[in-house]
Amino acid sequence: MLPVPAVNAISLGEGQTPLVAGELAGHPVWFKLDFLQPTGSFKDRGASVVVSLAKHLGVETLIVDSSGNAAAAFAAYCAAAGMTCHIFAPASTSSAKLAQTRAYGAMITLVEGSREAAATAAQHAAEEPGTLYASHNWHPLFVEGTKTWLLETWEQLGRRMPAICFLPVGGGSLLAGAWRAAEDLGVVPPYLVAAQPAACAPLVQALVANAQEVTPVSPGPTLAEGARIGNPPRGQQLLTILRASHGWAEAVTEASLVAALRLLWRQGLFVEPTAALGAAAFCQVVARGIPLPDGPIVIVLTGSGLKAPDIVQTLLTEAQ
Repeated sequence: MLPVPAVNAISLGEGQTPLVAGELAGHPVWFKLDFLQPTGSFKDRGASVVVSLAKHLGVETLIVDSSGNAAAAFAAYCAAAGMTCHIFAPASTSSAKLAQTRAYGAMITLVEGSREAAATAAQHAAEEPGTLYASHNWHPLFVEGTKTWLLETWEQLGRRMPAICFLPVGGGSLLAGAWRAAEDLGVVPPYLVAAQPAACAPLVQALVANAQEVTPVSPGPTLAEGARIGNPPRGQQLLTILRASHGWAEAVTEASLVAALRLLWRQGLFVEPTAALGAAAFCQVVARGIPLPDGPIVIVLTGSGLKAPDIVQTLLTEAQ
């Protein structure tokens, strides 16, 4: 199912994360624990495939724009491959977010301005010989890696698709990967629900307006930093996927996000705020009385709570 032969794979043991039964908003659900990946996020799936191909092609340096999980994933897999990794991140990125990336030995360049400004700087840097621009928001092989979350889920459910999936969406590689998985299997995809923070919900805005393309939005403040992408590069594709799967995009309020985060923690699922978007979206849907299709409900948990120690501590202090 993957475009890079196993013999050429750069792997740290990614994939095959647990699918565990739980309960949320009074409903039985399945949690896909992708926060238990080697670097603590689902981005390891795509990073493994992209780095494997880059190593096979003789690329010396990978250029990546990221402010968080993708930076750590690419840095780790480049380290495993003996390659140089150069990360471009917004200057506003917290030092705690980049500490893991630095530990793997990656070079980091901070760029003033928006997330998009960091991407532009990375693209310019990738014009140098021997480099490859490996943005998780642009590179097609990254999606080939992320599709494995749903391939695994299909296996874990006894070779059947879930009825509906709730997942965080920023750049959209997790969502696009789900569609690719269904295509590869030749089966009808589950309903796909893209959970976005209300402070940055370009897909929600486009679907409400019945638009064919995404209009960029100015991201507002949100705890879900990993989904704070106002102009997703795959915007038109993501809209097509949501409509074709009979899914939709859900704008998650900050209050709903915090409530869902605490519910997950109380079930032993220590995730970061962005990872709780899918759970929060599900709770909002249930509260509004929206009918759900019959069959397994899967909620994807994408990143570890260890990624956001400052936010976790603040929320725990507020709860006291």
